[in-house]
Amino acid sequence: MRVVIAEDSGLLRDALAGLLEDAGHEVVASVANADRLLAAVAEGGVDACVVDVRMPPTFTDEGLRAALVIRARWPQTGVLVLSQYIEDGYATRLLAGGAGSLGYLVKDKVTDGDEFLDALVRVSNGGTALDPEVVAQLVGHARHQSPLDRLSPREGDVLAAMAQGLTNSGIARLLHVSDGAVEKHVTSIFAKLDLGAEQGHRRVQAVLAYLEGR
Repeated sequence: MRVVIAEDSGLLRDALAGLLEDAGHEVVASVANADRLLAAVAEGGVDACVVDVRMPPTFTDEGLRAALVIRARWPQTGVLVLSQYIEDGYATRLLAGGAGSLGYLVKDKVTDGDEFLDALVRVSNGGTALDPEVVAQLVGHARHQSPLDRLSPREGDVLAAMAQGLTNSGIARLLHVSDGAVEKHVTSIFAKLDLGAEQGHRRVQAVLAYLEGR
């Protein structure tokens, strides 16, 4: 099995690579961000990739967004999300195209290497490996879904600041992030709330959605 590892922690990357290689698998790339993950998969010949949720530069949802791209462009490549976080909205979107070749495991609940390897092999062969906690949250999400539930915690902070009337620069100062990071969050908020450019006044529409959902 040829595998790409995408994890911002160098220590965990090395540990996963060692585990895979000891089991006879080939690690074709071990990367720390989503762009390098996509570049590695695009080269072809990848059976599966292990993807963390939060990676540089904003440490919010880069990994999950990259996983969605992989599912769309290279559906034959298995995707195993391995993270401390369960992002309901993205997990639902990952499963929307079918559960085959997909896994989502919570790091703290993977108790041994064999369990991890078994899940990855299953995913690479077209199967599914979902942590029970992920399934439980997805069921609850489906029952009580709101567009605001799709937002990451940081995006929720940005939208709350937008509702206060702050500009992007003001939000950046409030949250101690760069203007560019705020712009990326705002763009992601518009996308998750299904606010296309054709609707106009997207900032106002997003704030209204926030106020209605409180």
